[in-house]
Amino acid sequence: MKYLIVGLGNVGREYEYTRHNIGFRVLDALAEASNAVFEDKRYGFVSETKIKGRTLILLKPSTYMNLSGNAVRYWLNQEKVPIENLLVIVDDLALPFGTLRLKGKGSDAGHNGLKHIQAILSTQTYARLRFGIGSDFPKGRQVDYVLDNFSDEEEVALPAKLETCVDIVKSFCLAGIQNTMNAYNNK
Repeated sequence: MKYLIVGLGNVGREYEYTRHNIGFRVLDALAEASNAVFEDKRYGFVSETKIKGRTLILLKPSTYMNLSGNAVRYWLNQEKVPIENLLVIVDDLALPFGTLRLKGKGSDAGHNGLKHIQAILSTQTYARLRFGIGSDFPKGRQVDYVLDNFSDEEEVALPAKLETCVDIVKSFCLAGIQNTMNAYNNK
């Protein structure tokens, strides 16, 4: 069984530690826990790991956030992964920092990466793990906020949150979305 695990973010050093790149950071944590290494391939940085007989294709799109759907469609087709085995990890302004929500479908909630994926795949029915980044910014400064680095206090809390995200991804692949939502969404 194959799964495509996509972490959304923007390529480039200037974006590496920004709030908008939390998807990349989750995949980095997952790869590190599995001793997997990313390779620069078509439409993104790709790694592969196995968990109890399941193959996880890890994808950090290199298309920039607003064109993420191109990478997702390509790797779903390339690896012959069914859409129900797709999980997209994304930052979410509507959730307080560190809040994690797994959903099986839903709107793009104004997120340009999800918007493009939904347009390219012609569906809103795919799993996404939303990582809350909070919304502590003045009116009209949303772009500056998401493209800014996490605060020092948030950086201290991140390792534990990233570890939980890794656990959620593994559970999604091993126990299914419903069991994983039941186990993690109310924490």
